[in-house]
Amino acid sequence: MTARPRNRRVVDGIRYDRRIAATRINKQERVYGLLRERILSGAYGPGFRLVIDRIAAEMGVSALPVREAVRRLEAEGLVVFRANAGAQVTPADPSLYEESMVVLAVLEGFATAQAAALAADALLPKLRAETEEMVRCMESLDVLGFGRANASFHRHIYESCGNPPLRELLDGIGRRLDAIRRTVFTHIPYRGLSSIEDHRQMIELIERRAPAAEIEAAARSHKLRTVQAFREWLATHAAGGEADAA
Repeated sequence: MTARPRNRRVVDGIRYDRRIAATRINKQERVYGLLRERILSGAYGPGFRLVIDRIAAEMGVSALPVREAVRRLEAEGLVVFRANAGAQVTPADPSLYEESMVVLAVLEGFATAQAAALAADALLPKLRAETEEMVRCMESLDVLGFGRANASFHRHIYESCGNPPLRELLDGIGRRLDAIRRTVFTHIPYRGLSSIEDHRQMIELIERRAPAAEIEAAARSHKLRTVQAFREWLATHAAGGEADAA
């Protein structure tokens, strides 16, 4: 009896080679990583056309892993498909940031209440540590460090909410917002002290085991205040642009 090659398997009469499958996945991951990095860094700006064949030739792969990578980027909100234009980096759209933040406010409010009910004792030390790191960064004018600590604060909540589909939604919206911040609105208003105060209020509510509705409302309001700050910044920014044009 002839032994079947170790790297091959048969499914429904079709023979697959695991080595070929692994190679295709590795190529797709490499292309995906490079394209995502270029979009988030601003190398591919809003509206930039992603020409599949050109990218494939540049990266030395077939068109298939490029198409798969582009579809993943589309699912993250980093890429859109336009009729007669193909794949493009998501165009600059202030309403997209605002609408995404409103959705995030609703989802994160619920996630915070869930996390408080399920894992308050484990969660509180992490939230306190990240908030204190935000204070340190604000005092030293470390804006990037402040942003990292703030992101970690919210990530701890996501990880503790006990609902994988909800966490997936939160992560997806977070990636889209991150792309918008990095590629379009690089000067979105900085809410240093007010963000810290909001975080301390949420910690206090979780610590005293406040009702879920109260915790949810506080977390939701925290995000909505960022939306309001963005609206005010955008109005000022637009007015300044009109003045410059005049």
